[in-house]
Amino acid sequence: MSPSRIPPIQCLLTFEALARLRSVTQASEELCVTPSAVSHRVKQLEQIIGTKLFGRADFSLTTEGIEYLAHVREGLASLQKFPSASAAPGKRKLRVAVTPTFSRSILIPRLRQFTEAYPEIELTLQVSIPLLDVVAEDADLMVRFGTGRYADVEHTCLIKDEVTPLASPSFVRERGPFSLPQDLEGEPLLRSPLEPWRTWYAANHLDWPEPLEGSQFNDIGLMCDAAAAGMGVALVRLKLGAPWLENGALVRLFDMNVPSPHAHYLCWRTGMMDRWECAAFAEWLKKTCV
Repeated sequence: MSPSRIPPIQCLLTFEALARLRSVTQASEELCVTPSAVSHRVKQLEQIIGTKLFGRADFSLTTEGIEYLAHVREGLASLQKFPSASAAPGKRKLRVAVTPTFSRSILIPRLRQFTEAYPEIELTLQVSIPLLDVVAEDADLMVRFGTGRYADVEHTCLIKDEVTPLASPSFVRERGPFSLPQDLEGEPLLRSPLEPWRTWYAANHLDWPEPLEGSQFNDIGLMCDAAAAGMGVALVRLKLGAPWLENGALVRLFDMNVPSPHAHYLCWRTGMMDRWECAAFAEWLKKTCV
């Protein structure tokens, strides 16, 4: 490679910092340079590699920027490895971003199997809450919940699930019995943008609009806790709701399951599966989620 095609190290460091912090001010403070220097270095880098790295004013990355960031971080990580360190290799570090309830219901109960099978991998779990734009920027692997149409990353489906209404035993005793879907009319329904009621309504031939009132939650685990406290009926994915069903905090209202239009996906940046620790975790997770 011609030295003229290798970007200056300060440009790469600035790009990585801005991609991670998404703030010119914070990046300039971390790098001890002026904000204008941050902007200049990013523009210089874009000119050298011939592509735009940031797409919007909030410093979200373009598709090319996401791919290039993975290469930059890998290169910077390699430069941080000194020759003396190779004589005493340590654990391989793996950072995984997970949504809270997936971690609580699916991953944590099985995680000991992975740590015992791969003691040489040091695992770090980070919380990711897409609806609140809480994203684990430095994660090697990410678990997302959605339609699976992700243009920015490679991905594979982990879990498809079914939804059904759940409530606390005391709620059912006080407000029941619930025999038909129509029995939910007038009942307090807990809401979440992660699992709209219209999916269950349509499958049960109910021409009802999406509820506009009632407590709303951006995390399924919190909604399950609220339902267990008697606040109302929650539409919950059965695999995520398993801990509450198993300990009796929640019970099913009907024997009617409806496939969720969404699923959990394991996502990664291009080239990440070249690292054996990422491939090992991905293979283990896919098997344990079956």
